[in-house]
Order: sequence, then C-alpha cells, then structure tokens
Amino acid sequence: MTTRLRVDYRASLSLVGSVLKYLAVPLCFPLVVALYYGETAVPFLATILLTVAVGVGLERLRPAPDIRAREGFLMVGFTWFAVAVVAAVPYLIEAHGLPLILQPVHPESTLANPANALFEAMSGFTTTGATVLGDISFDSHTRSIMLWRQLTQWLGGMGIVVLAVAILPELSVGGAQLMDAEAPGPGIEKLTPRIAETARALWGAYLGLTVLEVVLLYSLFLTGIDPEMTLYNSVAHALTTMPTGGFSPEARSIEAFSAAAQWIIIPFMIAAGTNFALFWHVLTGDPRRLIRDSEFKFYIGVLAVITAVLTAVLFGGGLVRAVPAGETFDAAYLDTFRSQIIGQLEPSLRYAAFQATSIVTTTGYANMDFNTWGAPAQYLLFFAMFIGGSAGSTGGAVKIIRWYVILKSIRRELFTTAHPEAVRPVRLGGRTIDERAVRGIYAFTLLYLVLFFLSSGVLFLDALRVGLQFSVLEVMSATAATLGNVGPGFGAVGPMGSYLAFSNPAKLFMFVLMWIGRLEIIPVLVLLTPEYWTR
Repeated sequence: MTTRLRVDYRASLSLVGSVLKYLAVPLCFPLVVALYYGETAVPFLATILLTVAVGVGLERLRPAPDIRAREGFLMVGFTWFAVAVVAAVPYLIEAHGLPLILQPVHPESTLANPANALFEAMSGFTTTGATVLGDISFDSHTRSIMLWRQLTQWLGGMGIVVLAVAILPELSVGGAQLMDAEAPGPGIEKLTPRIAETARALWGAYLGLTVLEVVLLYSLFLTGIDPEMTLYNSVAHALTTMPTGGFSPEARSIEAFSAAAQWIIIPFMIAAGTNFALFWHVLTGDPRRLIRDSEFKFYIGVLAVITAVLTAVLFGGGLVRAVPAGETFDAAYLDTFRSQIIGQLEPSLRYAAFQATSIVTTTGYANMDFNTWGAPAQYLLFFAMFIGGSAGSTGGAVKIIRWYVILKSIRRELFTTAHPEAVRPVRLGGRTIDERAVRGIYAFTLLYLVLFFLSSGVLFLDALRVGLQFSVLEVMSATAATLGNVGPGFGAVGPMGSYLAFSNPAKLFMFVLMWIGRLEIIPVLVLLTPEYWTR
C-alpha cells in the first residue's frame, strides 16, 4: 500500500523562497555601511545575488500557493534554517574571500569555521545573543559585518515570517497559520480584521520603539554625557534591544557605556518583553488596557521582586562596616555613612535592575560581569533564565504567561481540594481559560524542562569527550541560554565570555537548540511525527 504525503512541501518551499528573496532588502543596509566606511561590499553583494537566485528558484516550485496549517508549520521551520544559512554567508566570505574577486579580509576570524558562522547566524536570527566571537572589535571584523550581525537580530525579533505576512499578498490567506506557528509566545491576539494588517501594526510599534531608542541613546553623545554612544553604537544597540537579542559591538557589552545609557536601555528591554499587542491598544487610544492586563501586571511584579532581591544581595555584599571598634559615632561619621549608602545604592540598584530585566526578557545584555557575583545572585539569575517575556513579545524561554497560568491552576487545585464540590475554572483577565489550553501549558513546560535536562547531559558528555573542564552550572546555563534564547550563561559562557571553546558538534547541537527554542518546541516535534506527514 502506497503512503501518500498529506503535506504540500512544494508550497512550503515556495513560500520559503519568497522570504529569502525579500531578505535581499535588509542586506542592502550593511552594504551601504560598507561603502560609507570604505570596506569591501562583496560579501553582501554576493549574498544578495545568492539569496535572490535561490529565492526565485524556490518560488517557482509552486507559485502563489494557498497554504494550510500543515504547510505553515513546515514553511516556518524551513525558513529559520534557510535564513540562518544565508546570514552565515557574509561571515564566511569575509573570512575566506572569493576566488579572483575578493581576498580574505579577516582570515583569522573565528567565523572562518563554518560551524561558528552557522552558530552566530542562528543566534542572531533567533535573537539568542550567544556568541562564538573571541574578539569583538573592529580590528577583527568590519563595521558592516558587525552591523549585519545586529540586523539579523532585529529582523528575527518580531519574526521574519511575520514580516513576510505583512508584505507578501499571497500569504494573506494562510497568514493566520503562520502567525500561530511563528509568533513568539502562546499566541498573538488578532488586532485587525486582516492578519496582514495585524502584522503591520506589530511591526509599526516595533519600528517606532527602535527609532525612539536610537534618538535617546544618541542624545547622550550629542550632549556629551556619553562620548562612547556614537550614532553607530546607538543604532547597533537599538537594533539588538528591541528584539531581546543582546549582540553588542562592544566586548564588554553595555558595561562599556555610561550609567545614563544603562538606565535608558532598561525600559526598552521591559518594553521588548511586553506583549506588543498592548502597545497597539495604547496607540489606538486605549492606554488603560496596558495597566489592566493581568499578564503585564504579573510580568512587572516578577521583574520588581527579582530586582529587589538582587539589589539587597548586591548592596549587602558591598556595604562595609562603618564604625570600627573604639571609634565614636559622630557627625562626621554620619556624613561618611550617608555617602557610602548613596554611593553603593545606585550602582547596586542599576546592576540588579539591568541584569534582572536582561535575563528575564532574554535580552542577554550585561552591564557588569555577573560571574563575579556571589552564589545567591547567580542562582537567582539562573532561575530567571526560565521565566521569559510575555506572549506576543520578542522574548524567549518558557514565557511569563505560562508560569502565571500554572500558578493560578495550582491555586485552583488547592482550593478544590479543600472544597471538592466547587467548580472553579482558571481565569485570565476575566476570561475563562479552556482546560485543554491549561493542559497544553503543563505539557509544554514539562517538555521544555525534559529537553533542557537531556540537552545538558549531551553537552556535558561532549565536553568530557574533548577534555573541557566545564562545571555543571556552566553546561546547564549554556543549555538554558541557547534553548531559551537568553544568550550568556555562567563561567566560560558568561557575559564577557563566549561559546568558542565548545566542539563543533556541540555548537551544531546548540544551533538546533536555538532553532527549537525559537519555534517553542512543539512545531518542531510535530514535523518529526509520521502522522503529520501521512495522516
């Protein structure tokens, strides 16, 4: 008996081709930067030609297809692989050159290794922010390559497929399936009658916040507050804040900039971890929707609690004994004591607020090396790696909405245990959550944790195989950071380190973890089941 495929893979590949073809447009931006700084534009010209040729070729497999949910899932999975491969091409050309056209610009680059280039590219488009660059500087990489690295995160933030929904008319019929499959979080509320208009509304909010951050950061340079925050750095960091990406052109990340720059970036990280649909409501005249939203209130509450605990830990660890034995408690001492408190409170609060927000929203920036913090602070940050941003945000990990529903359902179980006759549904913002959705959240969270532990074991065994002396925390944080699209971990993979030491197979394994984490596991596992293809 012949088994018939139930998936029109040609339609899916055709739409992948459409996305690749339009990817040539953002490639023009680093090309212009290369010309402006007198750098070679060949890596981007060659990649533009390649992506257009491949895109047009795939499009012709089945022009203007009408896709269903199955084809939507397949298209999304293929797209993330395809854009990661395309994003790696400029890195490889910069390192290896092109015969008769371009000599290697930076042959010593770590991105000369294809596994490294693919890792960095997938980390960019999945907004993970994990890096294999041993040397992040313009001495080792051109400005245009570094801008492309940041631009991949900005494109991947709201989703390259959501962008395609907004600009490709042939996707307007099946766009809802793509939004459900690809959009970050359990789902994005349909804001307008047409899904393409919804995508444009989300991208409008995304673009507007990005531009606003560029203006505020660059104003620090213009006013002399932060001479390091040039226009290039302002654009680079805005491009990687809003997608919760974390790629910085500075080796020390945000630590290289002033306290004012760090305080400006914090609210934008919070905004990036917020459901973008709420911004649409604010812009259309319903700002109270933001403060009424139960998920948003829980999200802000979690950030506030983690920030407060971290501030107390950091402040308590830095406060010195103010009255040595035998000294008197006089007015001079009071002045000294006050100055100590003021001098230590601001940086403690700033470091805590910045790192709590960066890790919870999976942005991955750092304003100091938290490897130097004590064990309590590090374990709290490790816990925060699993929280994630809101549904409909650019954040990764489990997502705050799932934890909120789990806590409410646990509370419901405790209540019904004490009152067996009671019927008490789980409610979210006044709406009853379907029990199937609650079970689905539990299933996803359990699956996420199982995959995390299994993957940690794989990476730990591989580290032992190649003789790497990684601690359990280092390996587990690397797994949590790649699967949850967080970025930095602890130890060697900390905020001032990189993933370069891992073997090539381990990097390719984490390449897959980042892909799975970006698509939130289930769509990937669905593709691996025989029922998806034949029933």
